[in-house]
Amino acid sequence: MSNGLSLYIIVLVILNVVAAMWLLWWMRKRRDESATTTDTTGHVWDGDLQEYNNPLPRWWLWLFILSVIFSVVYVVLYPGMGNNQGTLGWTQQKQWAEMQAEQEKKAQVMLAQFTGKPIEELSRDPAALKVGRNLFANNCSTCHGSDGGGATGFPNLADRDWLWGGEAETIRTTIHEGRIGAMPGWEAVLGQAGVENVLAHVLSLSGRASESGNAAEGRAQFELLCAACHGADGRGQTALGAPNLTDKIWLHGGSPETIRRVIAQGVNNAMPAQGERLGDERVRLLSAYVLSLGDARVAQSAP
Repeated sequence: MSNGLSLYIIVLVILNVVAAMWLLWWMRKRRDESATTTDTTGHVWDGDLQEYNNPLPRWWLWLFILSVIFSVVYVVLYPGMGNNQGTLGWTQQKQWAEMQAEQEKKAQVMLAQFTGKPIEELSRDPAALKVGRNLFANNCSTCHGSDGGGATGFPNLADRDWLWGGEAETIRTTIHEGRIGAMPGWEAVLGQAGVENVLAHVLSLSGRASESGNAAEGRAQFELLCAACHGADGRGQTALGAPNLTDKIWLHGGSPETIRRVIAQGVNNAMPAQGERLGDERVRLLSAYVLSLGDARVAQSAP
């Protein structure tokens, strides 16, 4: 905070402490002078119920005095006077870091039981899957869904259709390093008619018909521009993250309108790297859990 604001807070704190001390001193003096007063406040309830104007009890007064003493000690030890950090040097960030470090020590003890085990073995270990499921819920479910079923633009992890491959080490690499997928837009090259032709061919790959475009011409254009990534047969290449176009699984939606837009304008996807944030062991447990999602039998056996 600025020096001006810090000074304002310091003055305000001091004035409040001084005012509280003065009020307590005044109340103590008034108590000594009026200990036996029978004056009333003038308020009357139910005809004859009156309220006496007596000073605070001694024990209550001392509670307030102790509160003021506590506040003075607090602002000396902890931040409370503007930019002054206090004699203990305490900060929220420092305490949070200490708590995180303590929790991480406990976590490492728990994670040690899985160290060195192959991911395939962990994918069949109920204890490992329990940890992996918790990691997935906290780190992955926002995009992929709590059940791993995905959403438009986010792959379904519960089937066996993999953009980059479903082997254990490939899944680990995807989670650890992240992935970037880029589908360029082809409208500038193909023109509107060419986009319709390629759309007709792409739909035919999965046994669907298009209401517009020439599938035969689209096939020639597909082989020229798209086969390098998706393969001449449209079955994709996991090495490039290019999806299989012959099944009925569509990452960004399978309607003709959506496919037309993707061909014309392109689309980009990014899977953020989690390795640096989670660490190697957590990534391996996550990989084991994701691997298990494609196997209903193993997933159901987890507690």
